[in-house]
Amino acid sequence: MQAEKNLPDLIGRLWHHIGRRRRGQFGLLLILTVLASFAEILSLGAVLPFIGALTNPERIFNNPAFSDFIRILAISSASQLLLPLTIIFSIAALLAGALRMFVLRVSTKISFEVGSDLSNDVYRRTLYQPYAIHISRNSSEIINVIWIKISEVIFYILMPGLTLISSIAMVIAIVFALCYIIPGVALGIIGCFGIFYGIIIKITRKHLKESSRRIAVESNNVTKALQEGLGGIRDILIDGSQESFCKIYHKTDKILRTAQSSNQFISQSPRFAMESLGTILIAGLAFILSQREDGIANAIPILAALALGLQRILPSLQQAYNAWSLIQGAQVSLQDALVLLDQPLPLHADEVANIQISFDQKITLNNVSFRYNPETPWIFENINLEILKGSRIGFIGGTGSGKSTMIDIIMGLLNPVSGYLEIDGKPISNKNMRSWQSRISHVPQTVFLTDNSIEENIAFGVPKHKISQERVRQAAKQAQLSDTIEMWSDSYATVVGERGVQLSGGQRQRIGIARALYKQADIIVFDEATSALDTETEQAVMQAIEELNENITILIIAHRLNTLRNCTDIIELQKGKIAKKTEILSNG
Repeated sequence: MQAEKNLPDLIGRLWHHIGRRRRGQFGLLLILTVLASFAEILSLGAVLPFIGALTNPERIFNNPAFSDFIRILAISSASQLLLPLTIIFSIAALLAGALRMFVLRVSTKISFEVGSDLSNDVYRRTLYQPYAIHISRNSSEIINVIWIKISEVIFYILMPGLTLISSIAMVIAIVFALCYIIPGVALGIIGCFGIFYGIIIKITRKHLKESSRRIAVESNNVTKALQEGLGGIRDILIDGSQESFCKIYHKTDKILRTAQSSNQFISQSPRFAMESLGTILIAGLAFILSQREDGIANAIPILAALALGLQRILPSLQQAYNAWSLIQGAQVSLQDALVLLDQPLPLHADEVANIQISFDQKITLNNVSFRYNPETPWIFENINLEILKGSRIGFIGGTGSGKSTMIDIIMGLLNPVSGYLEIDGKPISNKNMRSWQSRISHVPQTVFLTDNSIEENIAFGVPKHKISQERVRQAAKQAQLSDTIEMWSDSYATVVGERGVQLSGGQRQRIGIARALYKQADIIVFDEATSALDTETEQAVMQAIEELNENITILIIAHRLNTLRNCTDIIELQKGKIAKKTEILSNG
């Protein structure tokens, strides 16, 4: 993906995704930054009288500008000025430091809170995308954006952005203070620093953008390599192909780390040159001032103010440049994150309830045609099909015949390119889709299990405190799984491991069936759901399914005709067409 040239446009798009409350917090942070800058001016402005009092207290004592201050504190001699001026200077320094620390704390907290908001927003928007979009994506890229690249937005966009604003405000405040104390010298020195940083920015801009592109691409590849290596660990161990996967990971990780180290060096290195330049300028100014008739003594307050000013301004300049370089280096990652942040949410996402749809008569496919995109062939065209409520329908056909695609359309996961899915004569649309899907349970060929208890996997997606243990046990019993579960020491609290690794294939499949039964849906879809079961268990499960409420509609995709023996109809698909629809009398 090529980076957009206009970084302000990317920042504007990011700002659009930041909530109103967070924007208000950014506004308060800006006010705090301005106050911290004023405190810095106060701290720096106190240097001149403080150093002056140390070197020549009589001069301060006799200065009309300090007469009111001397009278209020009832000071009668020059030597009495030292203590109050020391206290005032210390208070000013403490106030400036405390405010800067507070600004840092607040900016860091806001940055991570905004990052959390953005990460949740990306995840939510991604989960609400249509099924067709999910199957067209690489999951490693999505995971990388949600976790890695949103983190990069926090560390390399939000925090540096706030640091940039804070540093610029601090630099401006210090420059104003220095210009008041030593106007000509201050402007000359700041001009030198500005030219130096301008040259560095011009030289490094192109390199930072290229590193940004490499970081964005290779971070995706690193996540992909990890997923593929760990996801296929059984085959890797059997084949002994560990080194091959290690080489793939090492190659992409090395490119990523090299680009990151390059950006880090570019962002940090100017600091040392600037410190050397600042020291040389102060030394040169000290030499020039020492040649005056009044000697070095009267120049000491000016040199002290300049030294303190540079001591404050150099870190701020370096922080500003560092922030700029980090933002430049994360430009492509920001763009990748914005692609997912800009995903539209469906209308029902923020609705408590949508239009309800009843299912009392039949499901109808009315002249339905489907293909995944204009460049791919039609899966099927002009399909017409009626499924009566309470029927048991079997679907058979060879690989690529369209069985699973037709079921996905019936379940509302895929939208027809033409034609309609109708329930009791009413077309399914985005407005009533959720209502229709709430009536459906699905048991796939490969059941997804979370690393939680049996109970939580059967009541999938239900908050733990809302799970009905009675329904869980009833569903497990119907799925021919309760006897096995109750033999385990932790029973329904047994943790299944990641992806159910501690269970057999048949046990995972029966948990999927129990999950569908727990939902108590009107329609249950079995997509090769019993293929992992032995013949005896499959017969017992199918018998339990047959004994379910006669108003429940059951759709079964299977390769074995024996699995479909209790179906009221069998639909055979061939090359995107309904080749045969056979009525079968149940044997009871």
